[in-house]
Amino acid sequence: MSDINFTADPPVITEEPVITEEEVRQGIELLFFAYRDFTAEPDAILARYGFGRAHHRVIHFVGRHPQMTVGELLAILRITKQSLSRVLGQLVRQKFILQQPGPQDRRQRLLELTRKGRDLERKLSEPQRVRIANAYRQAGPRAVEGFREIMLRIIAAEDDRRRFAPPPPNKH
Repeated sequence: MSDINFTADPPVITEEPVITEEEVRQGIELLFFAYRDFTAEPDAILARYGFGRAHHRVIHFVGRHPQMTVGELLAILRITKQSLSRVLGQLVRQKFILQQPGPQDRRQRLLELTRKGRDLERKLSEPQRVRIANAYRQAGPRAVEGFREIMLRIIAAEDDRRRFAPPPPNKH
């Protein structure tokens, strides 16, 4: 359906789709159900360690960005230093994460997963990777690009969106 915008100039016809309240509410509900199922298997694994989703997020981002600083992790997670300190301290004490001083600034703390941390990260992310890969295969490349576009537009901060370069072309 096209909307016609009348101004002092000749009318401009736009191809913006009409989005209903029901479609928006259903999108919200789909996110809730998808997130519930996306986190279910990792949650069960985390529970065996006495960990929660905050631990999972820290392990995920440190695993994806070895040698990241505590400040960079705080910026990504947008949690308080106190909250991160509790979770990170536990992961360091239990030898899932190694914390080292920066080479130039010794006050800087660089984070990286230990072998034990990498093993846990693989256990946590494997069911999620399988779930995403299966959904991508079933939905097809156009749906994958649409999903990516929607997710990027949900992310509020421009600097967070910039983290995601366009994916390499699909060679299949």
